[in-house]
Amino acid sequence: MLSTETVQVVKIVIVTFLFSAFIMPVMKRVAHHIGAIDIPRTTEENRHIHKKPIPKLGGLGIFIAFLFGYMLFGEHSVKMNSILIGSFIIVLMGILDDVNDLRASRKLLGQLVAACIIVFYGKITLTEISAFGIYINLGIFAELITLFFIVGCINIINLTDGLDGLSSGVTSIFYITTAIICYYQGRMGSLEMTLTLIMLGATLGFLLHNFYPAKIFAGDCSQFMGFIIAVISLLGFKGTALTSLFVPIMILGLPILDTAFAIIRRTLKGQPIFSADKQHFHHQLLGMNFSQRTTVLIIYGINILFALTSIFYVLKDPKAAKIIYIILMIIFIWFVCYTNIITEKRPPRFTEIKRKIKKEAKGKK
Repeated sequence: MLSTETVQVVKIVIVTFLFSAFIMPVMKRVAHHIGAIDIPRTTEENRHIHKKPIPKLGGLGIFIAFLFGYMLFGEHSVKMNSILIGSFIIVLMGILDDVNDLRASRKLLGQLVAACIIVFYGKITLTEISAFGIYINLGIFAELITLFFIVGCINIINLTDGLDGLSSGVTSIFYITTAIICYYQGRMGSLEMTLTLIMLGATLGFLLHNFYPAKIFAGDCSQFMGFIIAVISLLGFKGTALTSLFVPIMILGLPILDTAFAIIRRTLKGQPIFSADKQHFHHQLLGMNFSQRTTVLIIYGINILFALTSIFYVLKDPKAAKIIYIILMIIFIWFVCYTNIITEKRPPRFTEIKRKIKKEAKGKK
């Protein structure tokens, strides 16, 4: 016999999932109508993987499903008002960028405005940081660091959106992990748990249409997923569900590391941080002759390892979890040294694989 709490969890996820899944075909039509189409280009180092035009606005569909879920299961509060207003700004900027590319500076301005609403109107701030027994009170820098954290989460997920089903799958893993932690801590009625379950259903409904081969992309509205992840992380930390900001960061361990190395790589090359390239983690796997589907599944697997370790850290044994975290970090750093995530220099084995792929491609022609 299922408990009332379990029934409520299933109900929220299924309802938002079905709504999201059914609204995505509508988003496709809207995208075609307003010209929000992702057309493959040969510029930007030919970073586009898809071969045919794909409608965007999937992120808008997730947002609409989120609103639907909130109307059914959410509760009114000042914090929730700030989340809704901030989300609207993020999604509006995403739609404008999907239709007519915006400058990075304008997008950053919109992100900062949304973050300011969360911090100064919703009063959702990061006041302290704790990890590995270290405690830091942020004091007068609390608001500034919170703004940086929110903007960082927005862009981490946006930069991760490089393959069919990648960003939606990674964020779904985050929501599932947070939901498990909140559930076993008895935090069913908390705002972070409600948001998590609503977003889980909405994102999985989108993933149904976004997994390879994708029929719709999230577009720049994918920023909304990162925005909500930042909010849930801050709420979960303040409510002790995630015990430390370290936990949500480690759940997103791979996307964060990939983004960090991208910043280092572009800085070393003298390129703008938000410029596009083909040295992300998923590009490295594609270069090793893995298919798109396999590459995404490998990344899912790595993220699940980080997520399981995070659950173990919160609910079971923090010391053992720290050791697993370190092992995962060592493995990833080894992979970085093996590929060209930071530099163009490739080890002999990687170069050999690339030559073989090119040779086979020429033979087919």
